[in-house]
Amino acid sequence: MAPWINAIREVVGEKHLHTKASSLLAYSYDATPNFQALPDAVAAPRNTEEVAAIVKLCNEYHVPIVPRGSGTNLAAGTTPTQGGLVLLFHRMDKIMEFDDENLTMTVQPGVITQDICNLAESQGLFYPPDPSSMKISTIGGNINENSGGLRGLKYGVTKDYILALEVVLPTGKIIRTGGKLAKDVAGYDLTKLFVGSEGTLGIITEATLKLVPQPETKKTMLAIYDSMEKAAATVSAIIANRIIPATMEFIDRPTIQAVESYAQIGLPVDAEAVLLIEQDGVESVVDQDIQEIQAICTENEAIRVQIAETEADAHALREARRTALSALARLSPTTILEDATVPRSEIATMVRAINDIASTFNVTIATFGHAGDGNLHPTCTTDVRNKEEWERVEQAFEAIFKKAIELGGTITGEHGVGEMKSPYLALKVGEEGIELMKAMKLSFDPNQIMNPGKIFAKSTRKRVVVQT
Repeated sequence: MAPWINAIREVVGEKHLHTKASSLLAYSYDATPNFQALPDAVAAPRNTEEVAAIVKLCNEYHVPIVPRGSGTNLAAGTTPTQGGLVLLFHRMDKIMEFDDENLTMTVQPGVITQDICNLAESQGLFYPPDPSSMKISTIGGNINENSGGLRGLKYGVTKDYILALEVVLPTGKIIRTGGKLAKDVAGYDLTKLFVGSEGTLGIITEATLKLVPQPETKKTMLAIYDSMEKAAATVSAIIANRIIPATMEFIDRPTIQAVESYAQIGLPVDAEAVLLIEQDGVESVVDQDIQEIQAICTENEAIRVQIAETEADAHALREARRTALSALARLSPTTILEDATVPRSEIATMVRAINDIASTFNVTIATFGHAGDGNLHPTCTTDVRNKEEWERVEQAFEAIFKKAIELGGTITGEHGVGEMKSPYLALKVGEEGIELMKAMKLSFDPNQIMNPGKIFAKSTRKRVVVQT
């Protein structure tokens, strides 16, 4: 047994360190297709001090560390492709403080996102970030990826609600950033730097979250279209009329059919596209906005616009959208969910481009996503065992990323770069940007133990990385 493994066993105890292959298998992959490798060990510390001791040991022995939440990552960001240690946080799952005077909540990284939302709402407050995986994803994972969600259009993403962090640096030192402050410009904004860093700069062990007052009311509508272009044009028209809905989701026909087969809530399976739109706030304002949105949908040739009559109906619509990936995953052995993002004004152009690219490369792509903030999720149902088709899938997604960049967009809006998208990062930030990011990484982590292989590509290889 390697000396570092024995040393970590002394820190966490025999029960919380796993080294047998049968125990390691579950942590050899995440929700990303075709990336898998066994770690050398898996450890579950119980507090910040144990995390610091573990990281210090790994730095001394030059052992890679991969911090892992619930494994819902879609960019191979939590796969241990360099071996080493996977660090789990299910023992660090406490809500440390609920501060209703400062409207904050302080949590450990292993807390489930849905539990944070539920507690806030039980106190008349609101934690807006709501990734589709919120029922199982952890706040630590959300912070590492700067996760978005259905409410991102109006409320922003995870980074907008992180006020302070406790972080273990690659040396094992512990730092605190930020605080319960409305203003703080003391030096570099380290809090924002760690958010979205994908575990490559340090281990987040505690976070203070900003809460906001719960909206007074909300209304939900479904607009149905006979063309994806008309639905996409409606999105641009709503924003152009200076209305910012809480949610504006786009779902195309293949996704509608898959979701309806899965959830059976009465979605119109013969429609080419639907928009799920929700507005919240003061009741009088919500009523006015919904009326205006309904009129805009009609002007853009919606076949039908229906407003949910009850909260149960509205909840069913929201949950149906959240199940889109699960529903599509039932259709084929392999499902690739991407998140090319463009300016909102380019939604219609990007939707048409995705369809053209799918046709060009003869692959099946369903599209849904957070249309209001330009974050589309082209999702390919395929089979990784079909090598010829897999090559065409690779080419199709590369073309999608390039088109998004051409339209002023980016290669990822909320899933992160991870290892899967690392070959495409230069499309967005350029070689100079990559060199600057690498320099920052090295200043924090000179031994490069923190989630190595993520964000920065070793070569021009694409997404196929399999190690067993």
